[in-house]
Amino acid sequence: MTSTSTQGWAAAAGTAAQSSALVPPPRLRRRPSLIVASVLLVILGALASAWAYTSLGNAQEVVAVRTDVARGQLITAESLQVVRIGVDPALQTVPASQASALVGKRAAVDLTAGQLLVPGAVTAEVVPGQGKSAVGLSLTAAQMPSVPLVVGDKVRIVSTPGAQGDVGMTPPVVFSGEVVTVSDRAADGTTAVTVQVDADRAPELAARSASGKVALVLDSRVR
Repeated sequence: MTSTSTQGWAAAAGTAAQSSALVPPPRLRRRPSLIVASVLLVILGALASAWAYTSLGNAQEVVAVRTDVARGQLITAESLQVVRIGVDPALQTVPASQASALVGKRAAVDLTAGQLLVPGAVTAEVVPGQGKSAVGLSLTAAQMPSVPLVVGDKVRIVSTPGAQGDVGMTPPVVFSGEVVTVSDRAADGTTAVTVQVDADRAPELAARSASGKVALVLDSRVR
């Protein structure tokens, strides 16, 4: 290699090194919006974790309704379920430890599946009550109102002369009662209704009901 070539190579290398030294390193561009978004995500995550921890710590096991229960019907073990939720201290609920004590009692109001059970929704009242008797009626559509009956309705059962009879001047025999149970309409078009009446009048009502010459009247539901 000649000295001239060597000098040329050295000059070229020096020029390249000088050019490299003169090029400044790339500057990183900071995006304030990304930094703010990252900080917000961290804060939100911390708040969510704190809320979940607090909710879990305040959760209680309470009794809820699993299936619909009409007013006056017996409450069974299948009617209830235990749920764990955070409950406001102002809300009265039934603790899960009392669930078994509710079985065999009656619903004081209509209970809907999914709702939390409150103490006043259950009653230990026995049906029929003291001095009362329960009488079963089998009624056709013409013997009862078209308004659906519900447990607790105040009704009157009126003795009728029948399809072939004439309404006389004598006032009809009337029995005052309260609906205890209502069944779905049967295939023959009749509906089974159990009413609670005074015990001393129950035998006569049962006899008149067996003849099929009775009609049920629904009284006002305004209390």
